[in-house]
Amino acid sequence: MARWDNTPTSSIPDWFWEAVETPSEERFVEVEECDVCYRVWGGAEDAEKPGMLLIHGMNAHSRWWDFIAPQLLDDYRVAAMDLTGMGDSDYRYTYEAGTYAREIVSVCDAAGLDSDVVVVGHSFGGVMAVKAANLHPDRFGGLVLVDSGIRHPDEPPSNQPLMGGGRPKVYPDRESAENRFRLYPPQPCENRYIMDYIARHSLLQVDGGWAWKFDEELPLTTKGTDREPDDYTGIPIPVGIVYGAESKSFTPSTLDYTLELIGRDVPVVAVADAQHHVFLDQPLAFIDALKQVLDRLPS
Repeated sequence: MARWDNTPTSSIPDWFWEAVETPSEERFVEVEECDVCYRVWGGAEDAEKPGMLLIHGMNAHSRWWDFIAPQLLDDYRVAAMDLTGMGDSDYRYTYEAGTYAREIVSVCDAAGLDSDVVVVGHSFGGVMAVKAANLHPDRFGGLVLVDSGIRHPDEPPSNQPLMGGGRPKVYPDRESAENRFRLYPPQPCENRYIMDYIARHSLLQVDGGWAWKFDEELPLTTKGTDREPDDYTGIPIPVGIVYGAESKSFTPSTLDYTLELIGRDVPVVAVADAQHHVFLDQPLAFIDALKQVLDRLPS
């Protein structure tokens, strides 16, 4: 990526530039008549390393991991995917958990990630990874949930605004669109350079201007994607958890209930001074936390 011409770079750390300028290859695999986009880091010399697949949250995409994936290449061959309806993958008329599970398996197959692959899923991506692990347990070696679990039935519902659907918002120019980029669930993020980077990769040009890449109809057309207690009861592969210590989406009650359902030893690391978007708030601390969990994940 070329360095930004109009963005002050004095406060952007060198590790970030080194990460986002690490080469990756964009590829596509067809799943149920839709093209699913994914990215792969590492070359032929990394083929013998265990695989890792990174999955984004709702309305996000694989480029959210551009500054994370390169930090893991010493130990893993890393891929990141765009679930359909998001990023550069195709849209569907309806989005179902079983289809998302098949997309995850298909990307692992196409990327050459063996059955020891560890799937790291943030938020909604973690929910779909849990669905995939239950449907295809022999395909994965482990699962790390990033600020992703299931609320206890007695826990008060979140007061976060609901994600709506409707006509795509079109902005007259790229700059106007980038300035409107917001996180969901809503939260501040002090790392403005990360927000700017993600915003730049979240847009596509359409008739009349610029729009976000995700399908605005997603909230109205998803089926079977809700968190269900049965999904978490005895997940059939090793599981670890990384979460933001200040997250409003992953509370202590959520952690306790998720662990109760899994029903066995699960390595857990809380990232201090991080909210739901853990790796945007504290990217280097997140990498350390992820590595800690991976080291403790049962074989």
